[in-house]
Amino acid sequence: MSRRRLSEDERTLWKGVTRSIAPLRKMLAREADETAPAAAPPASKPRTRAKASAVAPAAPVPAKPTAAPPLAPLGGRTKQRIARGRDALDGRLDLHGLTQAEAHDALFGFLRTRRARGARMVLIITGKGAGDGAGGRGVLKRMVPLWLRLPEFRELVVGFESAALRHGGEGALYVHLRRSRSSG
Repeated sequence: MSRRRLSEDERTLWKGVTRSIAPLRKMLAREADETAPAAAPPASKPRTRAKASAVAPAAPVPAKPTAAPPLAPLGGRTKQRIARGRDALDGRLDLHGLTQAEAHDALFGFLRTRRARGARMVLIITGKGAGDGAGGRGVLKRMVPLWLRLPEFRELVVGFESAALRHGGEGALYVHLRRSRSSG
């Protein structure tokens, strides 16, 4: 099977896309470094009194940007109430058939919009994936939980968990949204 060659426009577009992305492992490692407790400063040699008086006062340390809030599990009772239909879902988003880039943008936009409208619990359908015979699973099924752990999403999301069989089981997620700051 031969592959077709990219047109000049497609090649230019692809170069732009590859320049604008960063490896996910580096982003997650950087995030882990930011949330890890700071290491103790190295022990310094004691100063003599003459040197200490000649040293200028230290500049004030700038405040660190606040870390994104941590994720919290939904809790068994909440998940059970949703699964049984006692608590309604405030929306659902089906990501079937979307590329990773399209799914990421759709997910972020959906969560931001729903949160602004006061939604508290939504259903995100990723699908289970076709598998490749070697135990592989769907790309979106793997990626959506990773995205929800990123700082940009943690500002919107309290927590998430696999949905009940009635709502898609392992191919869907219940996502608990944070309250919008403007609605108090």
